[in-house]
Amino acid sequence: MKYSESIKPISYLKTHTSEIIGNVAEGRSPYVITQHGEAKAVVQSVEEYEQNQATLALLKMLAMSSKSLQEGKVRDADEVFAEMRARIKQDTNP
Repeated sequence: MKYSESIKPISYLKTHTSEIIGNVAEGRSPYVITQHGEAKAVVQSVEEYEQNQATLALLKMLAMSSKSLQEGKVRDADEVFAEMRARIKQDTNP
C-alpha cells in the first residue's frame, strides 16, 4: 500500500474499522488518521508497535552508553568480569 493511501480521515476509520484492523494485522503499512485535516493518530499492528518500542529502547541504551563514554564513566571489561566472578563465588560459598 502506498503511504498516501494510508492517510484516512477519522470518518473512514469509523466506517471501515474491520478492514483497517485486518490490513494492519496482515502486515500492511500503518494508517495515519486525521481529524479536521490534521494527523492525530496512527493505527498499526501490535507486532510493529512492539518492534518500534524495542528499537527505541535499544537506541536509548546506545545514547546513554555514548553519554557515559563521553563523561569518562567507563571501566575495563576484565575488571568488571573479575568483580562479577568474585560476587558469584561469594554468593555460592556462604
